[in-house]
Amino acid sequence: MLFATTGLAAQIERAECGMLKESVKAVRERHPERDVMSVPLAGGVAAYSGPGSPLNKVSGLGFDGPVSEAELAEVERLYAERGCPVQIELSTLADPALGSLLTTRGYRLVGFENVLGTSPSEAAAAVSHSAASDIDIEVCDEEGFEAWLGTVVTAFLNPDSDGIPSHEVFTREVLEEVLRDMSGASSFVRYLARRGGEPAGGASMRTRENVALLTGAATLPAHRRKGVQGTLLARRLGDASRAGCDVVVVTTQPGSLSQRNVQRKNFDLLYARAVFVLDDGRSSRPG
Repeated sequence: MLFATTGLAAQIERAECGMLKESVKAVRERHPERDVMSVPLAGGVAAYSGPGSPLNKVSGLGFDGPVSEAELAEVERLYAERGCPVQIELSTLADPALGSLLTTRGYRLVGFENVLGTSPSEAAAAVSHSAASDIDIEVCDEEGFEAWLGTVVTAFLNPDSDGIPSHEVFTREVLEEVLRDMSGASSFVRYLARRGGEPAGGASMRTRENVALLTGAATLPAHRRKGVQGTLLARRLGDASRAGCDVVVVTTQPGSLSQRNVQRKNFDLLYARAVFVLDDGRSSRPG
């Protein structure tokens, strides 16, 4: 069993912050007219990439010293200037004082997400039988990007899950744009699953600093329960192992079908993140 020490949690949160910073950089290059930001904050990062984007959040706090009220007030001001609520995803293994600081400043707890992980070698045996012989996995370059994008977005918009729903809902336009932006990051790898020659599902992964982040996977409704998810997972675990990663990480909604599926593949629940939001109207108040 993989056990989450604070050191492992810090490693995973750094990897998440790296992905966020790299994605914002890609947005800046694609949209030079946009007022994006990626601001360091006590070992974490406060990011903004555009109206309604899933990248608009603060990640990685609580593992590299305390967060001062002055630092937090400045970040709140930057988000308020952009007309955006402040969303902070706080690990349960981060500095406990941060929760009190956020609630005293008017942040609301709006949800949770679970972080699960495994070592590539531990999971390999569990997924070896999940790969279906009639499913082909290809890594998508620019030529295959539109097929991958259309498959993933359509599948995401038709969820097949139990558990606690996300507090966020995104339109097709927003999902397409953020996936285009994130795909500009050099460490972002796209996978398309074909079944019978037709697109059936898609997934992605980012590897950096010995951490493989499984950054989403989805199957089209007509191809569900045919081994698509298991085959995509097996391919990414193999690639993570070949890349020398120590840990493979996935983030899910609590109690979801996705969580159940990966726990069946030897993923362990490492920790949760509490999602705090400071609403737009209050985020501009002085510190």
